[in-house]
Amino acid sequence: MTAIYEDRALADKAVEKLRVYAQPQRLMILSCLLRGGRTVGEIEAATGIGQPALSQQLAELRRAEMVVTRRAAKQVHYDLADEGVGLCVRSMEAIFAGAATTGELLAAAIGAQDTPRKPHGSLSGTAAFARIE
Repeated sequence: MTAIYEDRALADKAVEKLRVYAQPQRLMILSCLLRGGRTVGEIEAATGIGQPALSQQLAELRRAEMVVTRRAAKQVHYDLADEGVGLCVRSMEAIFAGAATTGELLAAAIGAQDTPRKPHGSLSGTAAFARIE
């Protein structure tokens, strides 16, 4: 693994990804999808982000290759593109949640990458994050 300080191209790539995470609505969408794949309507209901802002942010997340889509009949389902995106979002939740020490939360977030995600109706919000199996 190359340290970021050793590789300008790697630093540039990291900064571009961080810019995508650094928009509140996109981060909310990614956090919602961390709990499992959702349709556009389910994302709207869970986050309170209305149209057309939701469509714009989902398009940006697709361009950044942070989400993937699957069409089923007339509905489009969104999910996180890969475990790296999930790890970043879990880490940010751990760092900024403030419920316990950051170290404990971050360790739980990193350990959660091996835990299968719950289907979208099982738990939400803080309860889903706090429950590590």
